[in-house]
Amino acid sequence: MLTYLILTVFGVLSGVTTVLFGFGGGFVIVPLLFSILTVDLGRGTSANPAAMHVAVATSTAVMVVNSFMATMRHARLGNLVAAELWPLAGYIAIGAGIGAMLATSASDDVMRWAFVAYLGVTILDCLLRRGFLSRAADDGPLPRMPAQFTAVAGIIIGTIATFLGVGGSVMTVPMNRRRGMDMTRATAMATPLTLPVALVGAGIYMLLPADAVAVSQWQVGSVDGLAFVVLVIGSLLGIRAAAPFIGRIPDGWHARTYLLLLVVVLIGMIV
Repeated sequence: MLTYLILTVFGVLSGVTTVLFGFGGGFVIVPLLFSILTVDLGRGTSANPAAMHVAVATSTAVMVVNSFMATMRHARLGNLVAAELWPLAGYIAIGAGIGAMLATSASDDVMRWAFVAYLGVTILDCLLRRGFLSRAADDGPLPRMPAQFTAVAGIIIGTIATFLGVGGSVMTVPMNRRRGMDMTRATAMATPLTLPVALVGAGIYMLLPADAVAVSQWQVGSVDGLAFVVLVIGSLLGIRAAAPFIGRIPDGWHARTYLLLLVVVLIGMIV
């Protein structure tokens, strides 16, 4: 019972971070589920290698709901730039297929430490490279991304995001931030760009044979069905609770809080 209460609370947190920071829930759900499954299964047992796979797959499935609901919220508020979504979303979908297939053959340790490395590099990049923590006050049109850059960036984002179950916001938010978007719009744009990652990745993970990574009788492929339902209930509550704060966080504090959340998740995964 305590496990499901914890899942609900963290589901709420994933909803809040999705709608306010564009995370999609992966940075909350992956470390949580990994910890729960590792404790339940026992470190060093033959079942333990399934923990990270199930955490990533379940996180990706939850992101389908989170990113869709958050996208609807931001669309109603006019925070999305439609011209910036395509063809980037299409290339992200291609990368998502690649990332999901790579994840099915990767070891638990590889996925865990890739997650840690990804977070560490992102945090250092945001701290050391200008353009994320502060931006020039420029409300002019955004610079267009070259077609080749869009294709390469989209495939890389989709591959890494689906492999790690994190949605890709940690690449799309800093990228759009440095192009001149404020944090409200940069995080809003991350939610629809998470959808192709979530849809493609979740579809592939659910088609996998459940007995290959079985940790629960409610499992669908690599997705823990019961954990998914509990997390989604919590995340919908979180999205609803956080919606009134969209656009009301000062830009500088928004960027710093975003970075602080990444540091907290990094510490949680290492410890």
